[in-house]
Amino acid sequence: MKTLVIIPTFNEAENISQLIDKVLKQDFNIDILVIDDNSPDGTGKIVAEISTNNRRVHLIEREGKLGLGSAYITGFKYALTKDYEMIVEMDGDFSHNPENLKDMLIAIGDYDVVIGSRYIYGVSVVYWPFRRLLLSYFASLYVRIITGMKIYDPTAGFIAYRRGVLKTIDLNHIMSDGYSFQVEMKYRLWLKKFRIKEIPIIFTDRTRGQSKMSKKIVHEAIWMVWKLKFLAITKKL
Repeated sequence: MKTLVIIPTFNEAENISQLIDKVLKQDFNIDILVIDDNSPDGTGKIVAEISTNNRRVHLIEREGKLGLGSAYITGFKYALTKDYEMIVEMDGDFSHNPENLKDMLIAIGDYDVVIGSRYIYGVSVVYWPFRRLLLSYFASLYVRIITGMKIYDPTAGFIAYRRGVLKTIDLNHIMSDGYSFQVEMKYRLWLKKFRIKEIPIIFTDRTRGQSKMSKKIVHEAIWMVWKLKFLAITKKL
């Protein structure tokens, strides 16, 4: 299956070369699209140089830090203009293990969406501060209770979609941007009754670079869940 792995980046110069190499080694049908938000550390320049020598690596450079959700939407639109059968979201900091791509692409043979889940069998997170782990775990529980989704890791960012799934979503009307983007996408697909499969992964906190998490992102996610629930009840989602 021809697959596009979308990797949004902002200041990932320490990780991106090695990550690209490891992702491409998983399957010769995998291409990579890096969406760089004008990283001051030169991430975009590194990817641009790699792409000149490797036709499987593509780059979209944006003018500034425009957000995670808009980066993925840009990537989805790009993928849908090409002939990719599978589209994958993936972080650029090695928190998602490239070796899990093989398992995800096998699993999606019987499903529409596959989620690399941190919480399907307890907690599978390594090196996170305890406070952040609690925040993430209870945020997932919070989302599940309010929305009713039967998804253990609704804030997960390691996801494989079939092409046809993304074509059913009006990408111009996605409301969220930060980590609530992940919740909104899953909720929309869950409401459409797509076949969603979670497979266990071990999520490893970054060892190089800095986390992009902020209080603003957390607050957005808290209130967006209620907005999504209201729109679903009123049949406007």
